[in-house]
Amino acid sequence: MKQTQTDWEAAYQRGETPWEKGRAHPGLVDFLAKNGPLGGEIFVPGCGSGFDARTLSTPSNHVIGIDLAPFAIAKANSFPKVGHEEYFLADLFALPEEFTGRFDWVFEHTCFCAIEPTGRAQYVETVVRLLKPGGKLIAIFFINPDHDEDGPPYGVSQAELEERFGRHFSLEREWVPARTHPGREGRELMRILNLGGRAAPAIVRADS
Repeated sequence: MKQTQTDWEAAYQRGETPWEKGRAHPGLVDFLAKNGPLGGEIFVPGCGSGFDARTLSTPSNHVIGIDLAPFAIAKANSFPKVGHEEYFLADLFALPEEFTGRFDWVFEHTCFCAIEPTGRAQYVETVVRLLKPGGKLIAIFFINPDHDEDGPPYGVSQAELEERFGRHFSLEREWVPARTHPGREGRELMRILNLGGRAAPAIVRADS
């Protein structure tokens, strides 16, 4: 069943949010610890309470997170600022024109797997629109043929990832995160994709 803004808001109001783990994804934490912070403009769709967005944020970059649920955005804004992160109530498929070509990075975690598969083509088109030429998508995809009650609603195969994203992106790197949330071990795939295969913004340290 297609979930609406009201569905997401109601879930937050009831506290029925198994996707909210109270911390950033361990795979993202490990990636940043090894490679350093991301620089430039960073977009986080379906940011929820903002744990991943705050982990990405530094005083030297700018992170924008969006979500459909007012409760989630209010909660994200209740935390102390790490850097210049901002949170907005917004629909990924109805973003303002000024977001077009603005971002160096899009970070995907829990949004792609939450929308109905019929919306995936539009998701990819939106990410392409948001990124600057040569921008990058860093993503944690849920690869899971056997869903459980606490897992994301929709998994995805590697073949589908290739088919959908390969039209616009080249694959820089992929790996199974060594650390993840309990119960998801070996069921996720992290990928870095380069828009158009052109030179992309470097992973930079916040003080550089």
